[in-house]
Amino acid sequence: MTIRKTLRTRKLSQRARLLSAGTMMTLCLGAGAALVPLSVQAQSFESAQRQPLDSVVAVVNDGVIMRSELNDRIAQIEQQAAAQGGQLPPRSQLAQQVLERMVMDEIQLQMASRANLSVDDTELNRQLRTIAESNGMSLDQFADAVEADGMSLASVREEVRREMLMRQVQQRQISQRVSVSDREVERFLEQQPSQQGQSFIEETRARHVLVELTPTRDEAQARSRAEQARQRLQQGEDFATVARELSDDRGSGMNGGDLGWVRPGQTVPAFEEAMNSLGPNQLSEPVRSQFGYHVIEVLERRRQDVTEESRREQVRQAIFQRRANEELEVWQREIREQAFVDIRL
Repeated sequence: MTIRKTLRTRKLSQRARLLSAGTMMTLCLGAGAALVPLSVQAQSFESAQRQPLDSVVAVVNDGVIMRSELNDRIAQIEQQAAAQGGQLPPRSQLAQQVLERMVMDEIQLQMASRANLSVDDTELNRQLRTIAESNGMSLDQFADAVEADGMSLASVREEVRREMLMRQVQQRQISQRVSVSDREVERFLEQQPSQQGQSFIEETRARHVLVELTPTRDEAQARSRAEQARQRLQQGEDFATVARELSDDRGSGMNGGDLGWVRPGQTVPAFEEAMNSLGPNQLSEPVRSQFGYHVIEVLERRRQDVTEESRREQVRQAIFQRRANEELEVWQREIREQAFVDIRL
């Protein structure tokens, strides 16, 4: 199979530096090899042989994922799990899961690059502040917590920037694939007879942990992981901590699983039914939807006064959001199938 040779800029830069260093070494050896004792040369060669070499673990279109990047990501997950007492699958299985997510990230980031999308520092700082506040922290406290988890604030900033770029791509693509007609809004309102003629809508503030099914995580494994999350929450562990470690909903996961205020029709039926059956501060059993298994907690409920016009707009947005969530999964499968991916793990 012919491997595409155009790699990402940073990979080329790394190789250029290695080539430059190698060229200098060749020149030095050519000029003064006779001055170096053979025993020293042998020791240097033996040391070089023992030094592990980086390698490509996946080719994704015109980019690559290096083993060092995969190892760094796995090490980060393992450090977090060790610090928080979490359990992980066997390393080989974990590597496959992590690499598949990195492949999906790479595909979407390449799309962002082709579309000339960017995130400036002002937007990035605002998002970091939001994440910190959603976890009850100042930015300084958030930085301390990040470092306590074995990461640097710079690496977290870069990760958040990547997440924001991918979200921009998703919003652009999904908005072109989903529409809501006036008749659909009317139909939804007709199915809510208890609220006809009333000027309020009931909202629920909830958070969740989502465990997806993946090529390397079957139904039983996904449910078991969701059960594990629920048990840890029942034992009093911080919800935000568990969500950041275990949740596959990367949008809410960065915010500790918080979904904000959810309106009727905004989530898929299985999720909404389970959420509506809970009282404040209650935790659900694992709930199956087309996205995987959810563990849901209701924080509070409120009635929001609205005009008829704003109520219709809220219903439109709720229907759109629910369909967008469903369409996102379909779109991600499509771009994964269309991409050139060569796994070398």
